[in-house]
Amino acid sequence: MQLQKEKEFKQWVNDYSDLLYGFSKKHGFDSDTAKDIVQETFLAAWRNVEKYRGEASIKNWLFVILKNKINDHYRKAANIVAIESIEQDHNKQDYFDATDHWDKNAYPKKWGVNFDNKVEAKEFYTVFKNCAGKLKEIQNIVFVMKYVDGLESEDICKLLNLSPSNYWVIIHRAKVQLRACLQKNWMDK
Repeated sequence: MQLQKEKEFKQWVNDYSDLLYGFSKKHGFDSDTAKDIVQETFLAAWRNVEKYRGEASIKNWLFVILKNKINDHYRKAANIVAIESIEQDHNKQDYFDATDHWDKNAYPKKWGVNFDNKVEAKEFYTVFKNCAGKLKEIQNIVFVMKYVDGLESEDICKLLNLSPSNYWVIIHRAKVQLRACLQKNWMDK
């Protein structure tokens, strides 16, 4: 029985490692962190294989575990990072006037990306990914949860144990930094 279980588990690893890894990478993790999260996923699955009742496919079950591991990672990262460090490191950009509207000299430029052109879209996503990689981890986590996972602000605050004001500082600074990086590396080229 144990030998059969090990054989099946090895097959799961072979069948789903790349899918789980790709999903982790889409959540903004570097290669090593994505591999670690996938490894933690399989470790949790191995420890709980007796609890698997077959109500969902193995693939779906593994993805549920992976999403929980990603959220665990987000929570740990949110607890480590001090919001003040984001505020201190932030380069004051004069994009907004005293009423928090765009300054007329700082309106965002058009992205100028033809997403129907696969080469151009790929080049843009490479630049965007590099810009996102320059964000602090907590900024990247909040940005991905909001704009990739589509979570509501309240849910992100609960998941990461953030106050609403801290959340808004983080997401605002992330967007401003992404804008500045994209402006420099894509729009001005």
